[in-house]
Amino acid sequence: MSAHRLRVAVVGGGIAGLAAALRLRDRLPQAQIIVYEQSRALGGKLRTGALAGVDGTAMPVETGADAFLCRDPAGGQSAAVRLAHRVGLGDALVHPGTGTAAIAVGGALLPMPARTLLGVPTDLSTLDGVARARAELDRDEGRPLLAEGEDVAVGALVRRRLGDEVADRLVDPLLGGVYAGLADRLSLAATVPALAAACRTEPTLLGAARRARRPPPDGPVFATIRGGLSRLVEAVARELRSGPDPVELRFGWPVRALAGAAGAVASSRRRLADRPRWRLVLSGPARGSPPDDEVDGVLLALPAPRATRLLRGVDATAAAGLAELEYASLALVTLALPATGLPDLSGFLVPATEGYAVKAATFFTRKWGHLRRPDGTVLVRASIGRHGEERLLHATDEQLAEVAQRELAALLGRPLPAPVATAVNRWGGALPQYPPGHVERVAGVRQALRQAGPLALAGAGYDGVGIPACIKSGEAAADEVAAALLGGWAA
Repeated sequence: MSAHRLRVAVVGGGIAGLAAALRLRDRLPQAQIIVYEQSRALGGKLRTGALAGVDGTAMPVETGADAFLCRDPAGGQSAAVRLAHRVGLGDALVHPGTGTAAIAVGGALLPMPARTLLGVPTDLSTLDGVARARAELDRDEGRPLLAEGEDVAVGALVRRRLGDEVADRLVDPLLGGVYAGLADRLSLAATVPALAAACRTEPTLLGAARRARRPPPDGPVFATIRGGLSRLVEAVARELRSGPDPVELRFGWPVRALAGAAGAVASSRRRLADRPRWRLVLSGPARGSPPDDEVDGVLLALPAPRATRLLRGVDATAAAGLAELEYASLALVTLALPATGLPDLSGFLVPATEGYAVKAATFFTRKWGHLRRPDGTVLVRASIGRHGEERLLHATDEQLAEVAQRELAALLGRPLPAPVATAVNRWGGALPQYPPGHVERVAGVRQALRQAGPLALAGAGYDGVGIPACIKSGEAAADEVAAALLGGWAA
């Protein structure tokens, strides 16, 4: 029999899929790795555009994510920092010029309270002026707040233990800034896992928050890439294409279906078990259908709705579990303004209870010193859209820009000059919502898929939003597929 070369497909070319492909090449150096990306561009939500300033010169502007954490929650460098160094961008890492943020309450921008864990306070004395905590609710009742394995909505727990104002004015806007979701519907175990773990041993929420909150890390908290996050995508793609046996990147060929492939494969190695192969049903960019592809392993680096469609023919129970996951949509409105004074802040958050469409603002040229321009152009980005508020996004780009301009002026307490350039970037179904039970639900889906063959999931829909979380998710899924494939063969 002729030797069979392992083939592995990564479906999805966002940062999770790219990180997965790189890890697969490391773990399976003799295998053929193929990345299928249905669009014409890699990177997913990592996308850098350009916006003209006052003098007409274009400057890089992030149209999606704009930064990533420098440290891993478990310690050490984050997966994004490690990846940047690996692909030769270590010297391009830059850090915010200011990390000070505010929260809009009652017509004023108030300093974000110190020593909180995604808005959950560890010290009530820091909340002065922002929210009144009902400390009498957080009584020690002689047992942990949560039983082992129990999960609750973050907002429900905070309301029960510290009152509505802490939930509405602190926790909800912070979670809304990360997930575009509502604290009353987001899982504690999925969004603040360290706090969930502490709640299973501590009898009060304040005690659990103190236990879970790590001391601030040495050095900067956030970083980005000079020249834009698209440089990270491009550098990873170059790395994948390098070497004598490059990863194949296929654009414009959506995977329409996934099924088990009939027949066994010939091999020069001894089989430890009859392992199924996978058949990818493809749609091509030109007229006519490309041939289906057969591979030994599949890694789906896709949002849950797309993964669900592919898994219906593989495992109906797993597909049904993924079908329950919801996503929020948002629009990012970036304004290039003539020189105007802004508070010395990286930006601010707006609680939903304040009644604005804008839920957050970032002062790019304050936050990132490398973006400051000699012509004085000021870059401000407003985020519009919370889960359940999709009707706001039915407005035109011009209307959204007008809303952003008007509400930013109101929140800052003074008029803003007319922008010299505006960009509106819409992200439909971009941010996953993690309801209580999300962690267990995803674990159940993955367990079902392990029974089907070398098949894994990766991405923000399952393991956390943020660039480092997506990279880690891709790498972990690649390790799982590689282990399944290597475990099925003997020398």
